[in-house]
Amino acid sequence: MEEQTATTAEMDRTVVEAAGSSSGMTVTIDGSTSAVESARPGERPGAGPGRAGTVGRVTTTGVRHVSLRGGVYADSVRLMQVSREVAARDGVTAVLVAMATPLNLELAAGMGLAPDGGASPDQLLVAVAAADDAALAAAVAAVDTALAARGRTAGPAQAVPPRTVGTGLDALDGGPVLAVVSVPGPYAVAEAADAVAAGRSVLVFSDGVPVEHEVALKRAAHEAGVLVMGPDCGTAIVAGLALGFANVVRRGPVGVVAASGTGAQQVSCLLDAAGVGVSHLLGVGGRDLSEAVGGLATLDALALLDADPATEHVLLVSKPPAPAVAARVAEAAGRLSVPVRSAALSPDTPDLTAAVEALLADLGVAVPPWPSRGTTRPASPGAVLKGLYAGGTLADEAMLLAAPLLGDVRSNTPLRPELDLGTDLSAPGHVVVDFGDDALTVGRAHPMIDPTLRLEALARVVASGEPAVVLLDVVLGHGADPDPAATLAPALRAAGLPAVVALVGTEADPQGWSRQADALAAAGAAVHASNARATRHALDLLGAAR
Repeated sequence: MEEQTATTAEMDRTVVEAAGSSSGMTVTIDGSTSAVESARPGERPGAGPGRAGTVGRVTTTGVRHVSLRGGVYADSVRLMQVSREVAARDGVTAVLVAMATPLNLELAAGMGLAPDGGASPDQLLVAVAAADDAALAAAVAAVDTALAARGRTAGPAQAVPPRTVGTGLDALDGGPVLAVVSVPGPYAVAEAADAVAAGRSVLVFSDGVPVEHEVALKRAAHEAGVLVMGPDCGTAIVAGLALGFANVVRRGPVGVVAASGTGAQQVSCLLDAAGVGVSHLLGVGGRDLSEAVGGLATLDALALLDADPATEHVLLVSKPPAPAVAARVAEAAGRLSVPVRSAALSPDTPDLTAAVEALLADLGVAVPPWPSRGTTRPASPGAVLKGLYAGGTLADEAMLLAAPLLGDVRSNTPLRPELDLGTDLSAPGHVVVDFGDDALTVGRAHPMIDPTLRLEALARVVASGEPAVVLLDVVLGHGADPDPAATLAPALRAAGLPAVVALVGTEADPQGWSRQADALAAAGAAVHASNARATRHALDLLGAAR
């Protein structure tokens, strides 16, 4: 199997990346990477990423320290890493280092570490509890050291990298370029527009981009003959180059167009398990097939794959699309020279695995036994379904499969508006929560990276005493948690509930599918490579008749 690596030689192009969820800029040229700091609107001069910031208010009582710091910003992944590093120190009982968003303030309050008075999302929250004063002082010092270390450069010999996509493109000596933008939503459009204006395609990893800006950007890209992947595009593979959370899959004849990140990962990993590879996987953003966006990038991506000699079949993956847009895309797909099979979720087509199996039949490839591991305990009488998902499309698939058998399934991303959980993520009854929804990731790393919210939700399910079957996804790949089973397996073992896991990944992923599956199975979970199979297993445990 080919290892997918981010090298320019593999695709004969240079990647210019505005990276780090507003942590600064990264420019990758001929495989080398340099990081720089860049001030953001609202930062004071001399502050910014990599500095400890100015302390605006501190509350220290006994062995607790809570501070709000102005003039500093770090990306959520780095702050999660700092929190973990400090939490591992002797004598530290709780720590949260995060931007002071409403969600993170709520988490701090739940830990008994809420700041006094008001806070704003552009402030950095440092909250630490320790066993004694010495441990507390050492922990706070470790936070300061970690934040300051982030700003150090490798030395004066390095050239100063450009601070924007536009200046980065200006510095390049022509040639094909794919830009990757990962800065806060309010700034992402300007960076992406610079790439489009220069005639370059762009992947917008950022979320929080207003839909009207997305439409304008994609229309401009169409006129320029380039492609906008995103916003909120977490996964893509371009000529073997894995971007975002993409998995390590083999190269092959199937092109994938995906208005879904984890849906794209599910189908590409199942294809890989069947010995079939991917030519390109073009993410278009989860809203592309909405009525508001109208499939603009999907239509452009289909046309690109139709013209690609390495692509012989196309699979279109999507969350439930707007019916009129789905019809428009189907009509366009029918005019292409390559066959297109749809894996757009709907009540009539609720199963991504079935779509992959149909594509394998088109290719004349036998459907393999989909990988699975382990068994789990039987459900208690009256048990309900508790779905704790990181992937939105996988959560949708689970609800579409479960609702006809269980009845109403409530969610923060419901199939029907009246089933909306609102803010009550611990509601009784059948519940599926998408922890990767934008509302739950503001100022936090995605749950594919940071499992904290899901682990807390699992603990609340146990504490409620409500009998339940727990259904989870674990998504492997580049950028994801390097060892998700290390934290999830002990939590499942301690929970003592029947648990079914949809483990999306490949053996070649950095985490290793079998390594993760074996660890989760040893903790008492039934593990499936197919989310549809995992969901049906959970329904069987609940005694839901098919």
